[in-house]
Parts: sequence; structure tokens; C-alpha cells
Amino acid sequence: MIWPFKPKFQKQIARIEVTGAIAAATRKRVLEALKTIEERRFPALLLRIDSPGGTVGDSQEIYEALKRLRQKVKIVASFGNISASGGVYIGMGADHIVANPGTITGSIGVILRGNNLERLLEKIGVSFKVIKSGPYKDILAFDRELTEPEENILQDLIDNSYQQFVETVAEGRKLATEKVKSFADGRIFTGAQALELGIVDRLGTEEDARRWAAELVGLDPEKTKCFTIEERKPFWNRVVSSKVQGVSGLSAGIDWLEFELSTSGQPLWLYRP
Repeated sequence: MIWPFKPKFQKQIARIEVTGAIAAATRKRVLEALKTIEERRFPALLLRIDSPGGTVGDSQEIYEALKRLRQKVKIVASFGNISASGGVYIGMGADHIVANPGTITGSIGVILRGNNLERLLEKIGVSFKVIKSGPYKDILAFDRELTEPEENILQDLIDNSYQQFVETVAEGRKLATEKVKSFADGRIFTGAQALELGIVDRLGTEEDARRWAAELVGLDPEKTKCFTIEERKPFWNRVVSSKVQGVSGLSAGIDWLEFELSTSGQPLWLYRP
């Protein structure tokens, strides 16, 4: 009897981590990893999510890429310490979702924040002269209060983004839209509560998710290994990270500050405690 030859990667499960706030860099890395999975013909993907969410557009692009890949590859998402807002959104691109009982998830909704420094600028004697083509061209300007019409415009924008989120969860989890809206008010919940609501399929660890992914494609969960696809860091970054204590924590803090500054005034699918 002649056994069919299976390429190396068809005997393994691909693994991708989505950690931290979702932004352009995350999108770029994940989309490249998903392309690699398709090219190498992995049969399954373990998607580990540990993220409070992030920018709307980047979350949507990752979700759509996962949906396309799902036509060829089985995808099991594993929610880690936190998978909230945009983290939940990209999780909807998986076939199945596993969460720890204590995972922080939910926060389904949209937030937009701007900075009003008008009083501070007055105290230091700074003012701006603005020439604009329309009354709303400088909406959310940091040197003045929002007008009522501007608030209405932004609320409509938020409501539209929120509806997109709700419809995606309803489709991904096969729930009625009104059912999703009953808990999609920005609240957070545990993995155990998420199971009751229908947001996740099972409670378990990342290892449980790995075993499930293997079983879905007919691989032996006892023998099947994960092949983690990650961005290759420059040599100097690897040396510094391994030698200097506290670098990772400092780097994370800097990354978060950069995210906060760069997304000011943008609608976000983000859990902000």
C-alpha cells in the first residue's frame, strides 16, 4: 500500500499571537503570517489573543483575512488574560473560540476620545486662527469645545461603527442581533460568563485549544506540535532584550503611549479600564 505524501507543514498546527493594542503594525504582522500559513498549507491555526482591542479598520482587516483563510484552514482562537473589544472582533474570524474561565472579555462597543486644552491654552496665552472649508473640518480640535451639531455627527459615526460590531458578532456566533445588543453595552465579563452568553464555545487553556485544532483536522493531539509564526526581530533588538532587565516593560509602556497619542480622535474598539 502506498501512503500519500504529506508536506512537512501539513503535519503541524500554525500558531499566531495577537498581543497588545491592535494597530497598523499588528495588522501588517498578522496579515503576513496568515499569508505564510496559506502558502505552506498548514491544516489548522491556533490563534492566541491577548489584547484589549484597538483601531477599528485594523481589526476589521485582520477579521476579514481570517474569514478568507477559514475557507481552507481550521481556526481555533484561544482567549488569554484579556480579549476584549477589537480582540473579540478578530476572534469572530475563528471557527471556534476557547477562553479561560477568568479571561477578561467583552467590552463590545466603540469609544472615541478627544482632548480639550482650551483653558490651558488661554492661561498661557496661546490661540489659533483656523481657516477651514466647512464648519466641521476641524471637528474634535483640541483648542475648543465641541458644538452640539458636532456631537451629533460623532454620535452617528459611533453608532454606525457599533452596529457593524454587533452584526459581526451576531454572524460569527450565530446569535440574534437583539440578543447581542442585550450584552453589547461596553460591559466586560469573564470567560465563564462569555460561555453562557454564547461568545465562546468552550472553557479551557491554550493547550486545550491546540488539542481541539489538531482533532479538527485529523491529527494526533498527543504528537502534533505548533509552529509559531512571528516577526523576526533585528539582531540588536534581540541582544538588548535578552541582556537588559526591564526593557520589555519599558518598551510596552512606550508602545502604549504612542498608541494613545496616534489614535486620539479615532473611533476605537478598545477596552479602556
